[in-house]
Amino acid sequence: MDNQSVSEINQERTSNVKYSCDGILSKIVSSLKPIFTWKILKPVLYGQVLSVLICGTAITSNYLSEDKIEIPLTQSFINYVLLFFTYTMILCVRKNEDGKPILFQVLRKNWWRYALLSTIDVEANFMVVLAYQYTSLTSVQLLDCFVIPVVMLLSYFLLKVRYIHVHYIGVTIALVGVACMVGADVLVGKGGVGSNPALGDILVLAGAVCYGITNVSMEFISKKHNNGNIEYLGMYGLFCPLVCGIQMAILEHDKLAAIVWTPKVILLLAGFGVCMYLLYSFMPIVMKLSSATAVNISLLTADLYALFSGLFLFGYKLSPLYIVSFVTIVIALVIYNSMQPTHRNDAVQQPCDSSSMNSLTLPANDEAEPLNHDLGTWFSKSNSAGEV
Repeated sequence: MDNQSVSEINQERTSNVKYSCDGILSKIVSSLKPIFTWKILKPVLYGQVLSVLICGTAITSNYLSEDKIEIPLTQSFINYVLLFFTYTMILCVRKNEDGKPILFQVLRKNWWRYALLSTIDVEANFMVVLAYQYTSLTSVQLLDCFVIPVVMLLSYFLLKVRYIHVHYIGVTIALVGVACMVGADVLVGKGGVGSNPALGDILVLAGAVCYGITNVSMEFISKKHNNGNIEYLGMYGLFCPLVCGIQMAILEHDKLAAIVWTPKVILLLAGFGVCMYLLYSFMPIVMKLSSATAVNISLLTADLYALFSGLFLFGYKLSPLYIVSFVTIVIALVIYNSMQPTHRNDAVQQPCDSSSMNSLTLPANDEAEPLNHDLGTWFSKSNSAGEV
């Protein structure tokens, strides 16, 4: 075989390899193209906005902790008051068909349900913050993930959501990302040791269950009628300050009296309150785009954002596992959002406008009712003639 023949054979082999690689690459690109669309990436990006807001609360709390200020109930109280002066006031201004504020109509029908949900929300925040005093950071990060199976179970039984293999794969990958984050914390010495790990772990688990209940309720009402987020947050603004204020007066009055109210402290508390207020305001919007489960997977990156910020602000150490954790969780989010869960009674119904949680969903070919139209409550079933 002469040199020219050998050269031709090598060129042919090179060409075949090139065509084969191009074919494989084109197949990969075509398979990924349906995944990386704006419809799928939008809830992922919006979920990261929520994580950044939680990161803001973590940074402000860290600065307050450096000044020996630990008043979690007071910090939450600021958020609830802001909800009152916006969403609760909206319910007071808007009128029903009788010319009365919608707020009175909502209270007349569902006051105790909203009072219960508000209490659960206040206690969820309080229990998780309190857990840091008794157990390690590692335990809190691991056990706080318990909110994801809680939300999935509640969604399965209460919202009739049906998951497929893609969603279970996404959740599993997200938990692997959390394991990487916890492992990195241990390697850099951030794990810590708690004074009463058993009590701390119970508090985290209880807080996760409470978060699951409020998140699923928020998703349900936000998707059931167009202005559900206003009513839900308006009721939080009414009841949460009462519950949180009573606890604050009992548990934190001594700490509040001992605080030196410098401009720095006031700005940090205001920053925490604004971040929490924006988080509560945007969360129903993101849930409308995705689900409570997807939102809670998104929030797993909040600790990582706080860590990356802490590299510059607090001198934290960086481990490569943090980068691996972040990438893994984002990939899990994309996989989870690549297909929407189905509903057992996915009955072609669209969200409607309503004056309260007493709303019927409308068939797809009907127009949504105005906000002040009384249709019943989403807590109880209704028919066309009125409440059952």
